[in-house]
Amino acid sequence: MLILALDSTAVAASVAVTQDERLLALYHLNNGNTHSETLLPMVESIMTRLGRDMEEVDLFAVSSGPGSFTGVRIGAATIKGLAFGRNKPCVGVSTLEALAGNLLGTARNGEIVCPVMNARRGQVYNALFRVTPDGLERLTEDRAISVADLEAELVAMDAAANFPVHLVGDGVAVTLAYASDPSDPSLFRLAPPLLREQNAYSVAMCALRAARAGKTVSDTELAPVYLRPCQAERERMERLQTEKQA
Repeated sequence: MLILALDSTAVAASVAVTQDERLLALYHLNNGNTHSETLLPMVESIMTRLGRDMEEVDLFAVSSGPGSFTGVRIGAATIKGLAFGRNKPCVGVSTLEALAGNLLGTARNGEIVCPVMNARRGQVYNALFRVTPDGLERLTEDRAISVADLEAELVAMDAAANFPVHLVGDGVAVTLAYASDPSDPSLFRLAPPLLREQNAYSVAMCALRAARAGKTVSDTELAPVYLRPCQAERERMERLQTEKQA
């Protein structure tokens, strides 16, 4: 199965093409949020270099959120446009699950992977996963959560008693900054820098598992996932609440 996978949910943009589990090409660009200008040329470049045509793609995959509202929209719109009219299956992958997938083969069996993305306002987008012999076991749904609440949850789980908690994602610095004692190494273990950012190969692997389980959608059904209202909508609701109380 030839898979084209994209991720543009954070600062870095990533495009991968795989033949089932085999990575054929990976294009990673980390020069700021210019995805509207760079993502499609990245796709065109990688397909040209491989000598493959878009009609050969069997599965279109994208990291559908959470993440930057603009980045999530650009990624979803790009993959929908590429898949449009081709009658090929699509998969929208949780950004957090794909991030956790970066550490498969690095984190050991039983250890917890804690992907974190900067959600602003003292929060991170997060989900918890446990590494098992079969892959990742999801422990929580994707959510926006304060670092304090996340830390309290991990402590209540006694997560670090026997296994370290592996932090991965662009919210690592935010998580450590808001942690009660960021100098304490007993709870968190940082993923290596090379594995810390979004990676379209992990998106492809999540999509492959979903496709094998029959969990695909059409290009029209594919939708972004934001988890919470955008900033403009939040400010509007706050303004309305203030006016109501006045």
